[in-house]
Amino acid sequence: MTRSKVGANHAEALTDAVLTASRLLVAVSARSLAAVEETITLPQFRMLVILDSRGAMRLSSLAELLDVNPSTATRMVDRLVATEMVARQPNPATRREVIVELTEEGTHVVRGVTRRRRAAISRIVAKMSEDERRGLVEALTAFTKAGGEPAVTSADLGWI
Repeated sequence: MTRSKVGANHAEALTDAVLTASRLLVAVSARSLAAVEETITLPQFRMLVILDSRGAMRLSSLAELLDVNPSTATRMVDRLVATEMVARQPNPATRREVIVELTEEGTHVVRGVTRRRRAAISRIVAKMSEDERRGLVEALTAFTKAGGEPAVTSADLGWI
């Protein structure tokens, strides 16, 4: 087999492994969200996480980070405003733009869901060997860096 075919097969196997792992992580996330009193979707939770990790921002920037149309982001914000998880206000600099920020309730939800997700993931990771865990840390760190996701560490989660 030529080197390019081996590389292509390896890339395909790696893609399959990441897709399978992402399915597991989505399931863990969905179970963690099930305990939230107000029903929110995974995309809505993603919005809350972005606001928690990056702070208040323009609605247009939030839509871009979520990779959705501004109208979709507006509907998501409308639902989250109704549950008092986010607040919106006119941008004082332009007044035509809207700034969205996480409320105390939204922060409480993000932290509770994250705490439950962390516990579930810890139980899964505990079933792996030390060598497997070490390799996973390196691989996932490179993967999230390539995807542009800000890193989360235990030190960042002092509120847990």
